[in-house]
Amino acid sequence: MIEFKDIKKSFDGKEILRGVSGKFKTGKTNLIIGSSGTGKSVLLKVIVGLVEPDEGAIYYDEQNFTTGDKKLRTHIRRDIGMLFQGGALFDSKTVEENVMFPLNLQKGMSKSEKLDRVNWCLKRVGLENANTKMPSEISGGMKKRVGIARAIVDDIKYLFCDEPNSGLDPQTSIVIDELIAEITKELKITSVVVTHDMNSVMGIGDHIIYLAKGEKLWEGSNKEILNTKVEQLKEFVFASKLLQNYKENA
Repeated sequence: MIEFKDIKKSFDGKEILRGVSGKFKTGKTNLIIGSSGTGKSVLLKVIVGLVEPDEGAIYYDEQNFTTGDKKLRTHIRRDIGMLFQGGALFDSKTVEENVMFPLNLQKGMSKSEKLDRVNWCLKRVGLENANTKMPSEISGGMKKRVGIARAIVDDIKYLFCDEPNSGLDPQTSIVIDELIAEITKELKITSVVVTHDMNSVMGIGDHIIYLAKGEKLWEGSNKEILNTKVEQLKEFVFASKLLQNYKENA
């Protein structure tokens, strides 16, 4: 479980996060949603330690990440996997080399052990025959799947995904969503997904936090969100569903 308490963050005097608190549960797909500029990505960066909060604290399984010493923070970071918007693959490396990269930063694993782990991860994301392919030879959806394989290759406890469906068509987006949800439950990890895609919300939103202007205005599940009484969230949900219906009927 990940817990964050009263997180505040400003840049150049502008408040981005205004005392945000919440919990992300193990074995669940946890979503941070909201319109552009509401602080979603900043909150994710604060939680993983890429940005330090001005106030507040982050806890990983009751360990205080914010005030922890270098040894503790390094230990927690080793349990974190990241899936970035564009996949963030190394263009000069093969799919196999990209997925193996985190393992090469460690000591104690033989080459055959690393390859076994890489092959298991590639098979799990449906890319068991893609080892020798270059990123330029695969589709956007396949790049995201390679990114997921790389994120989980190091036996992680926490998976963070920043707009994983960015640039993907609706059908491929569903595949990526379902893959994240399945892996979360199978590996019993804590997954956190930043998104503004209502299809993702309704499809895999076990636990959802809605941000508006740097504040948490709502928290609940995808089964509860359509009955919300929070006006800003109702507008967000309605606008997203209206846009999707327009796309489907165009």
